[in-house]
Amino acid sequence: MDDLDLQNLDITSDDLVLDEVDVHIQENLEDSVVKQALDSGVDLRLYSKQVENELLEVENQSIQDYIKEAENIASLHKQIASCDTILGTMEDMLNAFQEDLGSISAEIQTLQEQSISMNVKLKNRQAVRCELSQYVDEMAVPETMITHVLDTPVTEQAFVEQLHELNHKINFVKEQSFKNAAASNDVKDILEKLKAKAIAKIREYLLQMIYKYKKPMINYQMVQRSMLKVQIFYEFLLGHDRQIAKEIRDEYVDTVSKVYYSYFKSYTSRLMKQHFEELPDKDDLLGVEDTAKRGFFSKPSLKNRGTTFSLGNRGEILTSELEAGVIIPHVAQKVETKYPFEQLFRSQHYMLFDTCCQEYLFICDFFYVTGSNAQDLFMAILGKTLTMTLKHVEVYTNDSYDAIAIFLCMHIIYRYRLIMQKRLVPALDRYWEMLQELLWPRFQYVLELNIHSVRETDPQKLGSVDVRPHYVTRRYAEFYGAIMAINESYPNEKVHKLAAQMQADVENFILRMAAEFPLRKEQLIFLMNNYDLMLSVIMERTSDDSKEAENIKNLLNARTQEFIEEVLSPHFGGMMAFVKESEGVLERGEVERLRTEERRVQQLVRGFNSDWKKAIDAIDQDVMRSFTNFKNGTAVLQGALTQLIQYYHRFQKILSQAPFKTMSIRSELINIHHLMVEVKKHKPTF
Repeated sequence: MDDLDLQNLDITSDDLVLDEVDVHIQENLEDSVVKQALDSGVDLRLYSKQVENELLEVENQSIQDYIKEAENIASLHKQIASCDTILGTMEDMLNAFQEDLGSISAEIQTLQEQSISMNVKLKNRQAVRCELSQYVDEMAVPETMITHVLDTPVTEQAFVEQLHELNHKINFVKEQSFKNAAASNDVKDILEKLKAKAIAKIREYLLQMIYKYKKPMINYQMVQRSMLKVQIFYEFLLGHDRQIAKEIRDEYVDTVSKVYYSYFKSYTSRLMKQHFEELPDKDDLLGVEDTAKRGFFSKPSLKNRGTTFSLGNRGEILTSELEAGVIIPHVAQKVETKYPFEQLFRSQHYMLFDTCCQEYLFICDFFYVTGSNAQDLFMAILGKTLTMTLKHVEVYTNDSYDAIAIFLCMHIIYRYRLIMQKRLVPALDRYWEMLQELLWPRFQYVLELNIHSVRETDPQKLGSVDVRPHYVTRRYAEFYGAIMAINESYPNEKVHKLAAQMQADVENFILRMAAEFPLRKEQLIFLMNNYDLMLSVIMERTSDDSKEAENIKNLLNARTQEFIEEVLSPHFGGMMAFVKESEGVLERGEVERLRTEERRVQQLVRGFNSDWKKAIDAIDQDVMRSFTNFKNGTAVLQGALTQLIQYYHRFQKILSQAPFKTMSIRSELINIHHLMVEVKKHKPTF
């Protein structure tokens, strides 16, 4: 306690800073106690002294309190010092921990970097392993491959699969050898040996398949399908031994071309033996005289001869029979069936075009050729056969006078060519064009021969004729209808021009034939019968509104009107002439000229009344006897009776006008309704 310096506890020390006195004074004046003392009027000096004493007392008490608590304070001081020591130790420990943590963080970062590096290395090694594993797999030659290539037959699937794999390995090793890969040298020899063995086995197999074509009755399509199943064989040869591939290709071309040529030559020869024995010749023309020997209506047996001018069922070859089965010669010979040329042509070319489609598609797939290369290879195989077929068609057409057969063949070509276009096979395009170039000139020539025969026909040399349709007209109608029916699907303007020329010459021929009759009525009947026949056949074969049908219809109508005048004239000619004359006079206003006709009118009225029913019956019989076509005859009869009613109506109309309206004879006129009732009795019931 003696060591305590209490001087430091004197709060009344004069060591105050002077410049802070004012501040303290101001603060003291604002103190609530000071304010209260000032407000109460206390003497500040006394109050100050009092306060000072109180402070001194408090100070002394505080000192006593500190003295009392000295031990505690000392103990507290020791404890604080001890704590400070402990905290210092802890601080050292924490600093050590901090240093350790910093070291661990650095180690963790190092480990993380090492982990990342190891991960990258792992990925790189895995990538290398994958590439290397694939490389080794592609480079290595397994025992399985060696066994199958050496011992397995080429027809088994295992050999084909291993051949694919061998092809891949050979190409891979070749690629690696270009990159100077040392590993390629280790397997190169064994791959070469396997390749040589595979090529030898493939060559032997393909040659065996090609030689099968030489066997009789072999199905070529079955052979081709078998070869297409192993088309990898030729691809392998093409990639690894082009000389062997060329050998296989050349052997195929040589063998198959000979087989096709021999087959089609034999088939064509045997097929043509089934041709009709009686064929049209240069005398089977429209204008050639119809004799008993060459009678158009004598109906020769179709077993031995085809129809020359009519189409009949022959047009079915362009529809239902276009893709029918081919004619088998020995079967047809056994049942003694003969065919027109177009049937033989269709059978021959249906087989040819079907074979060509199969062959073209096969060589494109098996020999891996396209475009002009495919066309060249195709022609090397079938060119000789096509030339032979063309020559055969040329030989036939040079001697043929069957225009319908030639025209049907042309339209068969149109349809087969379209089918091949749909199959995307252009192999026969040039062949079809050459066929058309052969057939069209001959068709045109035969048609012109027929036209010329009609044009040069002398009616006087044809013997006696009657009013029935002439056989030349009948021939023309059937022939024209046949040509137009065939030409309808693929119209040809040149054919239309020839047909129009033929029609004009036939019309002139009919007019020349009609001139042989002495009477105009007979001429008209002849013309109408021929026009009617032509019209009925042409309308049956072509559309009703065709130009040709319209032309003949106009000719028939004109001759019908003239005939009606002719058939009415013998019975009602006087009335008809009077009507025509009187209408002209009345139209000109010369009524006075008709006053002298009263007696003529009386004779006409009474003559009509006495004979009109008999005249109608006579006209009916005359008309129906004159026309071979009953339908045409009834139409003419109805036209004549209708014309009669019109004449009678005009006659009554004239008599109802001056100067005839006051005549008593008008009361004797028959009511026109009676006339119409009688006319209806002659109306056909069908």
